Parts: sequence; C-alpha cells; structure tokens
Amino acid sequence: FIFSHDLSSSHKVKYTFSGHESFPCKTLWLKKGYDFVKNDKDFNAPEAVVHLGVGKNMVAAVRYWYKAFGLNKDAKTGWIADFLFNADTGKDPYMEDLGTLWLLHFLLIYSNEASLYKLFFIDFQQERRLFERGQVVNFVKRKMAETGKMNLFNENTVKKDVGVLLLNYCLPREPKSNEDFSTLLMDLDLLRQTDKIEKTDEKGSRYFFNIEGKRKVTPEIFLFALLMIKEESDNSIPYDTLQELGLIFCMTDLEVIDMLNQLSETYSDSLTYSDVAGIRQLQFTKQMDAKQVLERYYE
Repeated sequence: FIFSHDLSSSHKVKYTFSGHESFPCKTLWLKKGYDFVKNDKDFNAPEAVVHLGVGKNMVAAVRYWYKAFGLNKDAKTGWIADFLFNADTGKDPYMEDLGTLWLLHFLLIYSNEASLYKLFFIDFQQERRLFERGQVVNFVKRKMAETGKMNLFNENTVKKDVGVLLLNYCLPREPKSNEDFSTLLMDLDLLRQTDKIEKTDEKGSRYFFNIEGKRKVTPEIFLFALLMIKEESDNSIPYDTLQELGLIFCMTDLEVIDMLNQLSETYSDSLTYSDVAGIRQLQFTKQMDAKQVLERYYE
C-alpha cells in the first residue's frame, strides 16, 4: 500500500473506477457479503441471488464493495471482517456504532481498491472545498494525464463513479423512499449539497466537504488509522502524512493537532507528538497493536 502521493510512485498504483454497477454501498451489504464469503459461497453461482437476497446486478455490487472496503484477503475474509461481523464474536455486525462507520470509511480509502475515494478525499480536497461533479471528473482526468494513465480514463465511467461516491455520503435532497437513506456512510455527514441550487452542471448541484458540521472521528479509530499507515520499520510519522490522514476524516489542521495532543496524553507511554523548531511529527515510543486499539474501543 502506497500512502504517499508523490507522482514518482504512481506507476505502482492501479486505478479502478467501475465495478459497483452504479449502486452505492447499502447498509447491510458488507454483513451479507461477509456471511456469504464465510459460508464458502460463490458470487458467480446462479444461486448467489437467492443466498444474498438481492437482484442480479446487486450481486456484483456486493462483491465489489466487500473488496473495496478491504474486507477480503486472498479471496478469504480478512481479520477486520471477522472482528466486526462474525456471528458469535463480531463487535458490531449491524454497524450501529458511529466508530464502525469511521473505521469503514478509512478502510475504503486505505485499501485503494476503489481509486476515486483516495483521490477525492486527499488530493481533490486539498485543492477545493466547494465543488461541482464536473470538477471532480476533470480532476481525475488531469491526475490520469499526470501519471501517464490516460488509457484508464473513460469520462462516462468516472462520471458514474463520482455519482456513486456522492450517493454514498450525501443526504438525498428529494428522497423518494426510505431506501434513499440506506447507504452505509451517509451518517458521517462528510459531504453536503449547497442550499442554493446553482445551474452549474448536469445535476444543477454544488457540493462541499462538510468540515464544520460533520460528526467527530473517535480517537481510537484515528489511532488505528495512524498504526495502519505507519511504516513497519519507522516509528515516526511526518506531519504531511498526518495532514493526509486528517483530510480522510475531513479535519482541519487544528483538529488534527488537537487529536494528536489528546492521543499523546491518553497513550503517553506509547506515543508522543512534538512540534520542535517547526518540525511536527508523531513518534511511537512503544510498539502498539492496531487490533488491540480496536478491542479497547469496542469494549
């Protein structure tokens, strides 16, 4: 996994902008996907429709999202999927805890199976907070050109991908039924449409990253994310990487620093945040186990 965004490493990154069949991730799909995989079922089998209880196109979407959230490992269930969804020991199988949604949001970006999410929350958000759909599409096009990957850019595919991302995070402006409120990450309230309808794109809408009014990420989930992005061999995390992590959670620099200070106090025996001579970094003074951090949170 490459967290750095310098373009020299971009040739190692594969970009994917399709696979969801234009369906956002519904609330119970990850649990359905987990049970399906755990029972050694085959997504390609005709009876998958019956076992999952969804339409034919949705079978492909469930498989896509299960992978996009980084829950499968070599076609088998990864430990986080067991940790959350196991019928006997799962900490939050029905994703009722806000911390679980923050965790899954981070994993969606961290796994980088669905390329748009990392590009959008880190790179695009650094450039603008208020945006139209077309600007996101153009941004992806520019990124693909910069990294020599224009052969992977298809305007219609990326447009659909942007539309699905907005459905995953935005409250519907004109809901047709309760089903419109059933997407998994909507409760994080990270993206909103502007109140004033602007005739700016084909949907007539402008959107913004909801920095001020969003839900707050829980410290343990932030710490888990820190441990996931920390290089195995290195015990310090530079500030630009900490800023990128802040962008994932739509945090301001001040919120990031407050969070790091809070973690330094709570886990003073394991980590310390310093700002000396303008050099800001987080230093781990003791090995910490990411899974144990989650265990502590769910206790």
